[in-house]
Amino acid sequence: MSTIPHQTIHPLQADFFDRMGGFQQFQQLFAHLPDVYFFFKDTNSRMMGASNAILKRLGVDKEEEVIGTTDFDHFPAQLAQEFIRDDQSVMRTGRPLINRVEIWYTEQRLLDWFVTTKLPVYGRDGSVIGVMGTVRDYSGAKEEIKAYSEVDDILNFIHNNLDRKIGVTELAQIAGISSRQLHRRFVQLFGLNVQEFLAKTRIKAASDALIHTDSSVGEIAARFGFCDQSAFTQQFKKHIGETPLRYRKRHHSLPRI
Repeated sequence: MSTIPHQTIHPLQADFFDRMGGFQQFQQLFAHLPDVYFFFKDTNSRMMGASNAILKRLGVDKEEEVIGTTDFDHFPAQLAQEFIRDDQSVMRTGRPLINRVEIWYTEQRLLDWFVTTKLPVYGRDGSVIGVMGTVRDYSGAKEEIKAYSEVDDILNFIHNNLDRKIGVTELAQIAGISSRQLHRRFVQLFGLNVQEFLAKTRIKAASDALIHTDSSVGEIAARFGFCDQSAFTQQFKKHIGETPLRYRKRHHSLPRI
């Protein structure tokens, strides 16, 4: 396991932290930061604490209800698997994951794009004992990823053309870079190649339609560019972990927050 990077701590600061005791009072500060959702987990990716905003996103009232749970208890299996994979990578390598754009829950328990940052948590002996992170709404975090302004143009294009097949070459031309460079940009920013991002975005849009419209599964499949209902169902189950009909039924039965 990685060890904590070398840093010097002032004796006054060390004494202050020591007098704080075991309860991390700074955690309370995160509860009052607008549009920032804070969490921390142990080495088994079990939740050890979270800000009130995350508790609301997960549909629980008290922090005690999430302690010891994992993402598999709160998210579709495929998403949970990806979240935990990133947790374990951060803890294994000691390298932070900064501004990863990924699908997460809105306050209404719907799927949307968010920006996640994760860092390792170190124990007194310097070994990694967990991971901590923040989640923010994608639109509120755009200013910090302006280095990829051409990708932002592509995102707008994708969202406006979800009803047809979009090719990587077409997106690269819009960005004014090669297909290979575009792939690198997407992997760097999203942790996904272009085709994977396109698939997830299409599935995310379809998941919204399943909940907010009365269109049939076949109609939704056609609307978002899938060749037929069978292909849509297969891709939806791959990314979300359940069939479109099961997803619609489960979310229609959830109380609205």
